[in-house]
Amino acid sequence: MKEIRCPKCQSVFQVDEADYASIVSQVKNAEFNDELNRRLEEVRKQYAAELKADVMKSEQTFGQKLSAKDIEIGKKNTEIERLKARIDNMAQAKALELAGEMNKKNQEISELKAKIESMAQAKALELAGELAKKDKEISELKSTIAQSKDACQIAVLEEQRRSQDALKEKDNRIVELTGMVNLQKNEAALRENSIKETYEMQLKQKQEEVDYYKDLKTRMSTKMVGETLEIHCSTEFNRMRPLFPNAYFEKDNDASGGSKGDFIFRDFEDGFEYISIMFEMKNEMDQTATKHKNEDFLKKLDDDRRAKNCEFAVLVSLLEPESELYNTGIVDMSHRFPKMYVIRPQFFIPLITLLVQTSKKSIEYQRQLAVARSQSIDVTNFENRLNDFKEKFANNYRLASEKFKTAIDEIDKSITHLQKIKEALVGSERNLRLANDKADGLTIKKLTHGNPTMKEKFKEARTVEENDEE
Repeated sequence: MKEIRCPKCQSVFQVDEADYASIVSQVKNAEFNDELNRRLEEVRKQYAAELKADVMKSEQTFGQKLSAKDIEIGKKNTEIERLKARIDNMAQAKALELAGEMNKKNQEISELKAKIESMAQAKALELAGELAKKDKEISELKSTIAQSKDACQIAVLEEQRRSQDALKEKDNRIVELTGMVNLQKNEAALRENSIKETYEMQLKQKQEEVDYYKDLKTRMSTKMVGETLEIHCSTEFNRMRPLFPNAYFEKDNDASGGSKGDFIFRDFEDGFEYISIMFEMKNEMDQTATKHKNEDFLKKLDDDRRAKNCEFAVLVSLLEPESELYNTGIVDMSHRFPKMYVIRPQFFIPLITLLVQTSKKSIEYQRQLAVARSQSIDVTNFENRLNDFKEKFANNYRLASEKFKTAIDEIDKSITHLQKIKEALVGSERNLRLANDKADGLTIKKLTHGNPTMKEKFKEARTVEENDEE
């Protein structure tokens, strides 16, 4: 048996073990439920406060962006309204201007119509007067004609006689001119036959020459054809060599680099080389099955020019004989390879002369450049370092631009992510509100519904409480 003292009346009464355990259990459960509810309320308040802070922060950030957008949209709307007002003003001014022009035109049309009507009336009166005059003249002429009819017949007979004499004279002249024309035709036919015979003779001679050269090319190998062009160019240069007393023009026999050109031209001024040209001669027979193009040899010629340290490269070619590009003169191929030209053999000496005269104008500059290079060797290294700095700076700028773009993309992603978080928090707050509503609606009756044991316990607790009060 256990003794229990009532806190109100201070009376002591005894209960058995089962009742005591039941009372202790009720007290513990009530305290536990109170503590649990208190903790749940604190957690709910803390979570609601954090949620409210996050929501306010997100709303503040979003509000700032939204206000910035609203300001920008307001500016755009203001600009649109200003432009609309300006367009309306222009349209009104244009309409007023057009109305004024239309009034002027209508006034001019009215004036012109009035002038035309007055002119028409004046013209009608003038024509009536003229008709009266003409009628009078016609009557006078009729009377004159009746009087001079006999004189006219005599004049007509005289005129007929004169016409017959003129016709006879014309017939005689026609016969004379026909004879002259026939004589000239005979002379022209004789001249035509003579010219035709001369032309046929010349054509026959040219055909014989063509057949001879075709036969010569047939008997030649491809190398002999090329060597013939080399001999021609060498002969042409030696014929004009007095113009280049200090020049060097010889065959390129150095094949140590794997290939070589045909000729190298170098000219000097007081021991200073101011121009150098690498020449390549190309030709082929008419019967060659595979027809080469000039562009097939440009790469090799540029390599030979660089290997022999020449400034210019010239391809003297008879390839592509039907090409209008190469038949017009000197063709600049610098867009393919630096300082490269393609010419026909007849432009061999003119091109050398042109390049020599052009280079002579820059001799002094070349000498000064050589002196400057010898005095400042570090300039090249400086330029290389400067170019390296430019490349690295450009690379760093490119990387910075990429990082900046990546950062902008990440910011956009973060904004999207924060928007999703906001939506999730709003959804969580809604769920918490629903949970709170459910917790507020929770009662003893609902908890004990369908649970006879708990109903009995609560019933016993109420009975004990009523007994205590009594």
